[in-house]
Amino acid sequence: MSELFQEAVIISILAGAFRVMTPILFAAIGELVTQRAGIWNMGVEGTMIMGAFTSYMVATATGSLHLAVLAGILSGMIMGLITAFMIATVRVDHFITGLGLNLLVGGLTLFWFRLYTGGGYAPTFTSLENFPIPVLNSIPILGDIFFNQKFLTYVAFLSVPVIWYFLYRTRWGLEIRCLGENPKALDIKGLNVVFRQYVAILIGSSFTGLGGAFLMLAFSDRFQPDLTAGKGWLAIVAIIAGKWLPKGVFIAVLVFALLGSVAVHVQILDIDVPYQIFLALPYLASIILLIGLRKKINQPAKLGVPYFR
Repeated sequence: MSELFQEAVIISILAGAFRVMTPILFAAIGELVTQRAGIWNMGVEGTMIMGAFTSYMVATATGSLHLAVLAGILSGMIMGLITAFMIATVRVDHFITGLGLNLLVGGLTLFWFRLYTGGGYAPTFTSLENFPIPVLNSIPILGDIFFNQKFLTYVAFLSVPVIWYFLYRTRWGLEIRCLGENPKALDIKGLNVVFRQYVAILIGSSFTGLGGAFLMLAFSDRFQPDLTAGKGWLAIVAIIAGKWLPKGVFIAVLVFALLGSVAVHVQILDIDVPYQIFLALPYLASIILLIGLRKKINQPAKLGVPYFR
């Protein structure tokens, strides 16, 4: 275990944690907007898988990672439209909608992947490269940890204050938060509740699709059906653990990512401890958090409650 406490390993663990947290943070900060609008979108895992698969298809077909990222976002928005139609228009139960979409996407992507490869060798692509920030990346220790990451990692970090500003300093953000607390107040003022629910779900799903695209383009060179490995569920837990606040969500995701990064390094260093224990730590931590947060402080009052005029 002493190998974990060497300076070079600690730097690697911290730098790796920021990469690991990027897709989860994208999904969590986007879905925070959706849940603030009173929508329990349980299809985060499926949306991430769809974003990953679509970005893989575009990356291998065109060779353009920029188009692949865009494809991941667009596929997330399409998933969001389906979710919004089921929840906001048809008013199907939020949990049933999300779980159903997860199952559907899991089967569809596997089927499409086999069609795409023809049962043969899966094509690969060149993964996203690091985007070191000049000057700052030369700072000892801190430069390697913070300023030698993928470009989308910086975008994920910036999305936290951007979403905070959107939710708490703009009229649209106020209206979205009102959806989660008292949608009838908006309806009485003549504002379209369903339209704003669509907007909130589309924002969340586009971020989630981007998270799936990053997971695909930064961590692998070919699609795998279990690529997300429960990260969509961790994003949902992070929102609850973070008390539906951007800062809290960021901290919760960081904790999960640190545990995940430690697990990867334990496996790489071949430490004489079953690495499966460390791989399970983020999920064990999420269960403990859910048990400890039975009083869901700051949960939107109308979260998961369909609105009828």
